[in-house]
Amino acid sequence: MTSKEIRQSFLDFFAARGHEIVPSAPVIPHGDKTLLFTNAGMNQFKDVFLGVGSRSYTRAADTQKVIRVSGKHNDLEEVGHDTYHHTFFEMLGNWSFGDYYKKEAIAWAWELLTSEWKLDKSRLYATVYETDDESFELWKAVTDIDPAHILRFGAKDNFWEMGETGPCGPCSEIHYDHTPDKSGAHLVNAGVPEVIEIWNLVFIQYNRNPDGSLEELPMKHVDTGMGFERICAVLQGKHSNYDSDVFTPYFDWIQNYSPTTAMAFAGVDENQDVIIASRVVADHIRTLVVAIADGAMPGNDGRGYVLRRILRRAARYGRKLGGSNSPFLYDLANVVAETMGAIFPEVRERLHLVQDVIRAEEGSFNVTLDRGLALFEEIAETIEDSESPSITGEDAFKLYDTFGFPIDLTQVLAKERGLSVDMPRFEELLQEQKDRSLRVHASKKQVVSATMEMSDVQSEFTGYEHFEDTGKTLVVEGNTVILDRTPFYAESGGQISDTGILTIDGNHHRVKDVRKVGAAIAHVLEEEAIEANPGAITKAAIDRPRRIDIMRNHSATHLMHSALRKVLGEHVHQAGSLVTPDHLRFDFSHFQKVTPEELREIEAIVNEKIRETIKLIHHRNIPFEEAKKMGALMFFGDKYGAFVNVVDFGPFSREFCGGTHVANIAEIGLFKFTSESSIASGVRRIEAVTGRGIEQWLIAEEKKYSELSREYDALLAEKQKLEKDLTKLRLEARRDEMKKLAASAKVLDGTSVRIISSELSARDAGELQSLGEMLREEMKSGVVAVLGAKLAEDKVSLVAVVSDDLVKEKKIKAGDIIGKIAEIVGGKGGGRPQLAQAGGKYPEKLSDALKNVEDIVRESLS
Repeated sequence: MTSKEIRQSFLDFFAARGHEIVPSAPVIPHGDKTLLFTNAGMNQFKDVFLGVGSRSYTRAADTQKVIRVSGKHNDLEEVGHDTYHHTFFEMLGNWSFGDYYKKEAIAWAWELLTSEWKLDKSRLYATVYETDDESFELWKAVTDIDPAHILRFGAKDNFWEMGETGPCGPCSEIHYDHTPDKSGAHLVNAGVPEVIEIWNLVFIQYNRNPDGSLEELPMKHVDTGMGFERICAVLQGKHSNYDSDVFTPYFDWIQNYSPTTAMAFAGVDENQDVIIASRVVADHIRTLVVAIADGAMPGNDGRGYVLRRILRRAARYGRKLGGSNSPFLYDLANVVAETMGAIFPEVRERLHLVQDVIRAEEGSFNVTLDRGLALFEEIAETIEDSESPSITGEDAFKLYDTFGFPIDLTQVLAKERGLSVDMPRFEELLQEQKDRSLRVHASKKQVVSATMEMSDVQSEFTGYEHFEDTGKTLVVEGNTVILDRTPFYAESGGQISDTGILTIDGNHHRVKDVRKVGAAIAHVLEEEAIEANPGAITKAAIDRPRRIDIMRNHSATHLMHSALRKVLGEHVHQAGSLVTPDHLRFDFSHFQKVTPEELREIEAIVNEKIRETIKLIHHRNIPFEEAKKMGALMFFGDKYGAFVNVVDFGPFSREFCGGTHVANIAEIGLFKFTSESSIASGVRRIEAVTGRGIEQWLIAEEKKYSELSREYDALLAEKQKLEKDLTKLRLEARRDEMKKLAASAKVLDGTSVRIISSELSARDAGELQSLGEMLREEMKSGVVAVLGAKLAEDKVSLVAVVSDDLVKEKKIKAGDIIGKIAEIVGGKGGGRPQLAQAGGKYPEKLSDALKNVEDIVRESLS
């Protein structure tokens, strides 16, 4: 059977038994803060198992996309080195939500494996939890498995938990014995490829609480998971998942990419490193494509960091394939779309986006890799022959901090060279760096003492409705005041704090900062310390114009976010923000520079929405699940509790947000981008202004352009002066040339008149005229000179000069001579008797024109 047929056979089997065939959930578990990635088929049904959700069906089956590279389920280091672990795999599964239980699950599993798929029963083992007598007896009662093949194991192997908390319960696993003589009983759950688990039947009956305790669920459920890649290998008679047809297209592509790999696969060159590298690349590209298609992006933390690490690991192993060192993973992504696009259409639909992201990330890392590898080699060569071949923590930290070289990559390279890394010292240096960073920001955080962190101190925020309010003083300590109610907004979610005035007992105190301390709102005053009695009635008034400017920018940020996703793609999500009175800043995931055309389009969309005068609907303190059903975008990631606020500007922008906003988006006035830049690989930063901020921006721009204009005028004047000086110097440098030319004049036959005719080099007509004037200065008496120069754009310039005595005594005029010469080159000219100029359009006739000077002068004399 092909892998495609195996998958369909599984779904058909359970569809015939009343199961709803459901689509795979995304590998990004949106709304579940306990997981970075979907790590089991049951994740999308977690609410059902917890009793807080329901479905229209009680039986389901699917093939679920699963990524296991973090937390409890982390298979990363095994991938490629063994035959059956993967970072991404498909999980074939069937579920019962309070419907059937252990008996049916066990019976159907055995029927599918042995009756439908005809697996050798003598190679199958079933394991049960050590105290699960019910499952042990059911295996004997509802199947014909050899009773000796039913084995008991402890919680490590046969009690399934999704994570540190959540639904869990005993499980019964089915293992396949690959040993030639079927002697693998002692290898069950030994973690070896000779006997591997192929199916896990989980009987969910508990919920694991944060304190570790178990509580019975109101209904019992079945959750099964079969590794698709593993069962394909078994059914196709392969001992390695990588030998099944699931991976064949990837290895075909890699062998075509790299002749070295082709030789290794053909057995010509027994290079196990190349085989392992091929497996790593094939596995990791599937993870990357699926995750990015589902909305994840490589980044510096969380799931973004995990993806970046996987991509870098694939790129690093890719260097062993023998191909070029240029990006190649993005091209291999085509194979994922071809092989998985039918069952997971989003992979095919978002392929171009996925390739762009991978190409940008891979290209950036290649630069880091080349630079880091060179330094690593220098370090390694100096210590390989030493008594203690260990890379120092200082060198490892330098690779990490200065060159952006991942520490795990340093460890891998060191291991390959038989070296160790002083990780304790590296961690020490890393912590010192973190401590330095914390100290830089500590002053802003240290606004309250431990006294103020009492759990019973609470403040009510009234700033959504009011710019000023009256509250009772709860705590006064130093320059910090806590009221029971206040309109002052404490910095959160990128929006900076309000400023304003607290009036206590008739005394006005200016508030410079506001901070959240547990459930309290602490006002930090400009004064070093004040005295006030607890219980004093305090008037709290925020700086109203400043707050309104902040609200404009915050609401504009929401509109801009939606416009960014509309123009650039839904992969865009926030990576940080800052909302101040005078501007807004927004960091977001994107793999390339936002073009000027895209920025103009985003600007136009935001301003068009502003003109639509949409009113704000502010949903406050509503259940998280209700907000999700509204389609609200989680603007600040997974940072919200059971109750949330949603800022709603109609279908165009509906986002989770606890900040303050304008009542109508028309109040924003106008929106304008001021900058776009990169702050990290795959992260862009844009800044913009609105309302009064645009006025200030325009004033600043006008001032800047005025200064630039003055600077330009000064530079232009300086340039003209320099050009004039340069021209003088250039001409003066040719004076000797003019002296020699004047001395070379020859006497016209039968007269005392001397003639000069010469072709010179000149930049333009003006320079030729200056040369003519210089020549005239050098001429004594009785001389007529004609100079010519070929200029750019097929033009010719002529100058005639006549000494004063010939003008006066012989009545020879430079204008008459130049006019006749110019006719020969297709032009005309004129000027003073002593000096005249002409231009022409036939530079090829300049030589002929100069040859006619003598005849024209003789004619003038007669």
